[in-house]
This record gives sequence, structure tokens and C-alpha cells, in this order.
Amino acid sequence: MSAETFVYHLAPQQENRNYRLCPEQGAKVLKMMVAEFIGTFIMVFGSATTPIVDAKYPNVETLIGKAASSGISVAIVIFSTGHISGAHLNPAVTIAFALFKNFPFACVPLYIVAQVLGSICASTALSFIFDPVQDGGVTVPTISTSRAFILEFVITFILLFVVTAVTFDSEANQKLAAIAVGLTVLLNSLIAGPSTGASMNPVRTLGPALVSGNYDRIWIYIAAPILGAIFGTSTYDYMKLA
Repeated sequence: MSAETFVYHLAPQQENRNYRLCPEQGAKVLKMMVAEFIGTFIMVFGSATTPIVDAKYPNVETLIGKAASSGISVAIVIFSTGHISGAHLNPAVTIAFALFKNFPFACVPLYIVAQVLGSICASTALSFIFDPVQDGGVTVPTISTSRAFILEFVITFILLFVVTAVTFDSEANQKLAAIAVGLTVLLNSLIAGPSTGASMNPVRTLGPALVSGNYDRIWIYIAAPILGAIFGTSTYDYMKLA
């Protein structure tokens, strides 16, 4: 993931607080939206495919295989599109960065639209390729609602703590950001995969849910990652300011 440049190169002066974009920024924003769409497509396609394959062909994939596909897909997207859009790939990341990292508020709905569309398109492609798709790669809790919420909150907190550290801290090795974030996704998937599917991302769940029609406790995967992202980003910021 690229460093602070992707956040600040669109941002007007602080007193304007980024509520609107200048006309000359339109082309940059369009490129960033396209990058977010493609990046989210790759991420969802990569992370949702292995559960679908495992359901169709039992024991072909393992927990490690599912976790690896999620972590690797995130890492390669950060390497390939991080310098264009920052490779948020996740509304929770976009919201947290808008609140704490001066990401333009005007870009937030644009990014989220691109991410949602990328997720839906990836899920639709998977439903066509692997028809019937069984559970369609949907993340559904296998534990109680309260425990699932806490688990998704915690793993998203961990993810955004790491993302904030390697992306914005000049003392961190930002060249290895993609690897650090990918490994964090892999770790979280190993921890929470069997229990919640280790979504950490509203659109990772939303696209497959819309295509398959399975909305079982979907609110967990919207609320918990957003809250976890906000707390993860703000906690690292507090540590640096303390």
C-alpha cells in the first residue's frame, strides 16, 4: 500500500475539510475508482473462490489454503493498485481514513460504490463459473451472534492497526506494506475463518450475500468491521501522539 501520498494528493487545505473536489481532480478520482473496483474484484474473487471450491470438491482446500488465498489476493492488489488508489478495498478502511487520515470525505461514497460494485461483479462471475455455487463464498457465523461480532471487531482492529502503522508511519518499512497487510489477513483468516469466515470487510460479505440471497446476520459484517477499523486506526494514532 502506498504511503501518505494517496491520501493527501486529493485533499484541499485543512480548513476546507475535503467536502468537495476541484474539477481538475476528476480524472484522478475516476482512475482511483476504477482501481478500487478492479482491486476489490480481485480480492473478492480470490478470497471467495476457495470456500466455493472446497464446498464443491470436499477436502480440496484446507483452512490454510483459504487463508492464503485471502492474504495473497490482498497483497497482490496492494502491490498493483496501491500507488493509484491506496488499495482500500474495504469501506471500513475508507471510513476510518476519512475520519483520521484526512482522506477526502467527497471520495468516501465514490470509493464505497466502486468497492460494492467490484464485490458484486466478482460474486456474479463466481456464480456463473461454479454454478451451482453451494454457499457462494458467503461469510456466515458458526458461533453465537455476540461472539461473532466481537471476533470480527477484534480481527478488523488488528488489521487496521497494522495498515495504519505500515502505511502512514514514516518510521515503518512502507515498501513491505503489502506483505505485512497480506500476512495480517492470512493470520486473521486462520484465527477466525472457521467461526465467522474472517470477513473484516463489509463488501467481502455483501457481494456474495446479494448473489446467493443469504443474509444471515449480515449486519455483523457491516457494523463490526467499521467499528474495528475506527478503533484500530485511532489507537495507533494515539500511540504515536502519546
